[in-house]
Amino acid sequence: MSENADEVDSGAAEGAVAGGAAAQEAGAQGPAAQGSGAEPAKPGPAAPAGAAAGAGGGGATATPGTAPAAGGAHAGAAASAGAGPAGAGGPVGGGPAGGFDASAWQARQALIQQQRARAAAPAAWAVRIRPAEAAPIRTATLIAALVAGLAAALLLGDGMGPGLLVAVLPAIAAACFAARAAGRKARPWTVVWAVGCVALLVVPALRDSAWPATLAILSAVSLASLALHGVRTWPGVLFSPFGFVDSAVNGVGWAWTGLRSRSGGLSRDRWLPVAKAAAVALGLLVVFGTLFASADAAFADLLGDLTPEVSVGDGPVRILLFILGAVLALAAARTTAAPLRWDRIRIAPGTARSRLEWALPLVVLNLLFAGFNAVQLAVLFGGYDKVLKSTGHRSYSEYAQQGFWQLLWATLLTLVVIAFALRWAPRGGAGDRRFVRAVLGTLCALTLVVVASALRRMDFYVDAYGLTRLRVSVAAMELWLGLVLVLIMAAGVFGARWLPRAVAGSAAAAVLAFGLLSPDGMVAERNVTRFQQDAKIDLAYFQSLSADAAPALDRLPEPQRSCALRGINDELAEAGDVPWYAMSLGEYRARKILRERPLKASYEDCSRLGTFGSRVEP
Repeated sequence: MSENADEVDSGAAEGAVAGGAAAQEAGAQGPAAQGSGAEPAKPGPAAPAGAAAGAGGGGATATPGTAPAAGGAHAGAAASAGAGPAGAGGPVGGGPAGGFDASAWQARQALIQQQRARAAAPAAWAVRIRPAEAAPIRTATLIAALVAGLAAALLLGDGMGPGLLVAVLPAIAAACFAARAAGRKARPWTVVWAVGCVALLVVPALRDSAWPATLAILSAVSLASLALHGVRTWPGVLFSPFGFVDSAVNGVGWAWTGLRSRSGGLSRDRWLPVAKAAAVALGLLVVFGTLFASADAAFADLLGDLTPEVSVGDGPVRILLFILGAVLALAAARTTAAPLRWDRIRIAPGTARSRLEWALPLVVLNLLFAGFNAVQLAVLFGGYDKVLKSTGHRSYSEYAQQGFWQLLWATLLTLVVIAFALRWAPRGGAGDRRFVRAVLGTLCALTLVVVASALRRMDFYVDAYGLTRLRVSVAAMELWLGLVLVLIMAAGVFGARWLPRAVAGSAAAAVLAFGLLSPDGMVAERNVTRFQQDAKIDLAYFQSLSADAAPALDRLPEPQRSCALRGINDELAEAGDVPWYAMSLGEYRARKILRERPLKASYEDCSRLGTFGSRVEP
């Protein structure tokens, strides 16, 4: 039913209710009017057909009087104050006693039910993105999901490391089995996303630091969603990770339906031999493995390192990890079998503006950027004596240490301005398109100069105060924003259809490079080099670094070396023995360094050097 029809129904029902109320009031006033000697009302003209419809079809076509009703209709039959039985509260025009109109009440209830049904109905976009029904789950997919749950329970209980990549492999296999059952074929971009996902999961196996590993895991989930959904538009790139939530819920029901369908047709003759063979194989492994381990110490050590240690106290955590791993594998398989069609979401462009209205703010902004960049170039190439004197700075290095954060925000806001400018850009023809490209291309080029200025300022900032996690992170982000600006400029020349996937790919590549370069190792390396040059070092800050910094800190002379490594040594000692599948390459190297060259400096020596003091970044 259309919105106009709903409004008509609402007006009709409200008119009927108002007419019934007027009739009830008239019935109550009728006896009072007669008792006071008032002249009874004379019959008026018949109500029009619209009034009868407005009263919900109550059956009164001729009324002894007229009265206005809600919605603009005249409910004359209901609002009569005439004499006789009707005026005394009797039935009016064949309606029910007391002026109550049952048909009007029914119309009102029907309207309320329609409004509730319309409110409960899903939005149009939610219906549009719904996929077709998924094909029945295959046995291979169920087995892969079960193996993924077991791998998560056995390998992830002691921490993230190579075990994460091993536990994800069965989930990837489950998605491949589901894709084959659905008849989906891998496209070039799907292969790129899948390879990138696996590459990002290598970062936790290499780096002990939690923050690059966490970024890599989140980016891997995003790339997996892109690969499984096969999206290519901005809504698809932005919303596809949320499809895993829907697939996780539906995937459990999908698997349960598959298990129930197999339980009726799976005879004892089919599953009993498999169960017997598995039990015999497990028994043989336990018996002979125990004999070989007791016979040879080296084999016992190898077997102990390869076998996950499971205790009763870890039971709840292992069970939770099993459920989580199996559900995530089923979510990946369900997404592959029936992905949400995020690309069907259409974002309507904004109202096109005239050239003057659209370009004037952007041209003014371009002039401001050009003026700022001109000042930066003048200061950079020697015309800064007056600037330094007026600002109170003694050197360009000191002058450039200020302003990085403001320039970072300026870069972010420029991208927002470009997005809104494209939404309301003039679209009259080829001339308008060239005009938009020229204005926005100029803005992007000027913003790249701002990016270069911000990075140069950060370089001076690091020379003055040293490199930290925060500084290396924001510098990496500024570099990526500059890459996004270059992609936008390229899209203006070659078309923007590929831009959403290119931006997503560049973000994942930046996170991968960030993790592979080892930010904690970079921080330690830069500060050690600074110490070798000017003997400045902040030993207190090193206490918060991860084991990835150990190789660089190992280059320091004593007692600075022992004091710098004290935090890493204490953390590794507290962790105790860690199995291979939970130990990253960075942690392995740190343990080897500390085992071969133990710490020598005492607590008093480190305290004297400021190792345990608080540090406030300027």
